[in-house]
Amino acid sequence: MQMLHTMIRVGDLNQSLKFYIEILGMQLLRRKDYPLGRFTLAFVGYGPEDANTVIELTHNWDISHYELGEGYGHIALGVEDIYETCSSITKHGGCVIREPGPMKHGTTVIAFIKDPDGYKIELIEMSSRHNGN
Repeated sequence: MQMLHTMIRVGDLNQSLKFYIEILGMQLLRRKDYPLGRFTLAFVGYGPEDANTVIELTHNWDISHYELGEGYGHIALGVEDIYETCSSITKHGGCVIREPGPMKHGTTVIAFIKDPDGYKIELIEMSSRHNGN
């Protein structure tokens, strides 16, 4: 088995694509409109779907806002320099909701940001993660 993608519903597809592509540096891998169903699927990620887990952004044309629910946690992204990454995200209009620093009860350096729909994304500094912390 292989993990293929995580799907999230978004209220404004263009705003979400701008966030994931311009702020987080992902690529738009594919996008398809389904006029009969009144929805669009857009897949974004850091590389081809056959070799990487990606995010499916689902935009239902008649819905502009979703309640996130209590079951959703976050998407996690590994980064090389978390401080520079957070600075760049802020500079490009992104929202850092937990500044970089060691995780509670540990030493792994993490931060949290949120996308335009309010979904949380955890950033994990890879060097601290690989040190066994």
